[in-house]
Amino acid sequence: MRRNKKDRQVLLTEMIETNPFITDEELADKLEVSIQTIRLDRLELSIPELRERIKMMAEKKMTDDIKSLPVDEIIGEIIDIEMDHSAISLLDIRGEHVFKRNGIARGHHLFAQANSLAVAVTNDELALTAKANIQFTQPVHEGDRVIAKARVMDVDKEKGRSQVAVRSYVGTTLVFKGEFNMYRATTMKKDEWT
Repeated sequence: MRRNKKDRQVLLTEMIETNPFITDEELADKLEVSIQTIRLDRLELSIPELRERIKMMAEKKMTDDIKSLPVDEIIGEIIDIEMDHSAISLLDIRGEHVFKRNGIARGHHLFAQANSLAVAVTNDELALTAKANIQFTQPVHEGDRVIAKARVMDVDKEKGRSQVAVRSYVGTTLVFKGEFNMYRATTMKKDEWT
């Protein structure tokens, strides 16, 4: 038995609210309509496609989890984070990131991606970079996708410090590595950072 459009759209909305990861194909199968009908219904209801729903949920989770800085201040797109443990971000290198004469990425963009990831993974209201030991290992070019991986190596809450290692790759090639010594504000005295 075919449902009318209004009933179908109510069911579609309920199904997506129950399982935001449901695909258009699965919705079409369950509602016994074409994939195109599902896409038109989503468009009419202003429900984004699966990829956008996943991105929105990830951003909400990041906003809820990350205490040290607003998500929109992070350089690159965080795709995974476990506070005080590890994090991964992506940065697509575009024209504004490179030197015009040779198409090679400016180092401060790679540093900013790694540093903001080290700050974000630090589970504290205010995390500040105290010291960084960095090395650029290969040039990065316009069109490259840089994947930065952070791992918290040590958390010393008594001293108010964390050690975060960040490795950045283009494909499997290591292009940047850094060791970040982070202040943790919850135990930091004001005279330590003035």
